[in-house]
Amino acid sequence: MAVRYTLIHSDVTTLPTTAATTYSNGINIPGGPVDELIVRVQGTVTAADVLADFGNTVQAQRWILNGENCFDFRSGYGSSIQATVSSFGYMLNSMGVGRATEVMSTTLKDAYFRIPIGRNIPSGVSRLEYTLQFYLLATSSMVASAGAQFEVWARYNDAMQNTTTLGAGTSFTYANTEQQVVVRMPQGVPGKLAAIYVQNDAVTDTDLTGIRIVSQSDYSLDVGTWRMLNGDLQDIVYADANNVANGVSLSRAQSAGGLLFLPTFDLSLDSDLYLQLTATTAGTATFTPIIVAPVGAKAVPAQRQTQAAPTNVGQAILDDSAAQV
Repeated sequence: MAVRYTLIHSDVTTLPTTAATTYSNGINIPGGPVDELIVRVQGTVTAADVLADFGNTVQAQRWILNGENCFDFRSGYGSSIQATVSSFGYMLNSMGVGRATEVMSTTLKDAYFRIPIGRNIPSGVSRLEYTLQFYLLATSSMVASAGAQFEVWARYNDAMQNTTTLGAGTSFTYANTEQQVVVRMPQGVPGKLAAIYVQNDAVTDTDLTGIRIVSQSDYSLDVGTWRMLNGDLQDIVYADANNVANGVSLSRAQSAGGLLFLPTFDLSLDSDLYLQLTATTAGTATFTPIIVAPVGAKAVPAQRQTQAAPTNVGQAILDDSAAQV
């Protein structure tokens, strides 16, 4: 049993700038049991560029290994100058404490994002493709800044126990009422549904007031109850640039505005997930499935037809005619 860290990519340009940016790249990765990817972002900004944790610069991240989508995050709202916990950081730390962290400084940024994938990569060289989107920085670009660096590390761990897939989110335009939401599950992905990540389209925390997972509850649970169940009321800890001047560096909260992490306790993937959503206004929310499976699990077969429906045009013509054959 062993853990090994391997640097698989490094550059000085895949960084936030004064314009919203999208980076796409492909890199080679050695074979072996990779339980997580570690993304490290370093560089210099001004105090006006990032007001809370560095995860607020992340608009989207997608990681594809050998053609398989492993991780597909898209922020429901955000900006680099958001003064509360980031959507990206909150989600990662809800999947395990310390998955989104940074060395605190107002201007010298050193942020780490640990992306769980849990894939046994075939021996030889495989291909890892990624697309990263950053929100713009208000005053400065991290490219060519002091200490600028972007790194991707792979952690190999032959004791990893499961694979993790962050599926594509389902968007839903809600109204000021109670309504049903169908969260689509990715096809051909093995495992169980561990959680659903809910994002509102704004940091406003009063738009969504209750959610019922139809298969797990007879009644709708309000937002406070969900935050009790997922551990948010116990503590949300995040790096906060607002606190550096006071020597605090970290902030603590009991809620992340407009965000909810719903544990589903490994629901089966026999069907899509049905929710009842209660809202006080109109808006758009996204629902992102988080799927886990034992390493080496096989995908559940997609729904298929079991009765043949033979067709024969020639026979049909004869059947409809008076001809005797």
